[in-house]
Amino acid sequence: MIHIIMGLKGSGKTKKMLDDLHQTVASATGDVVCIEHGKTLTYDVNYRVRLVDAKEYGINNAELLKGFLSGLHAGNFDITHVYVDNLYRTIGKPIGGDNAVCDEFLAWAARFAEVNNMNLTFTVSEDPANATEEMKKYL
Repeated sequence: MIHIIMGLKGSGKTKKMLDDLHQTVASATGDVVCIEHGKTLTYDVNYRVRLVDAKEYGINNAELLKGFLSGLHAGNFDITHVYVDNLYRTIGKPIGGDNAVCDEFLAWAARFAEVNNMNLTFTVSEDPANATEEMKKYL
């Protein structure tokens, strides 16, 4: 399952994601991972969550994020939830830029999550009115 938390900068997306993450950790039967772009959530995330800085692993496009998510799962089948804060920055998509790469990534992520019985949550810094049809499926 995929969920997108979308809104303009400063609209509380990360706070919503963190609230959901903490509720998940409290009741999760598997492992929870949070991927951020830069070390900003270190003191906000529960110690039971594996916090990963995408910049440390050179993740800067959709293909690298696909590989990273696949590798996470291959290394730990117990991961049930993955949160990605700021999807656009993580995959290198400029705000207002071409959404084809993001849409293709989301389609892949939906298939990946379903096949591997995972939940993926992404925050996206963009006006929800600009959401593509692919994004609207997961809002």
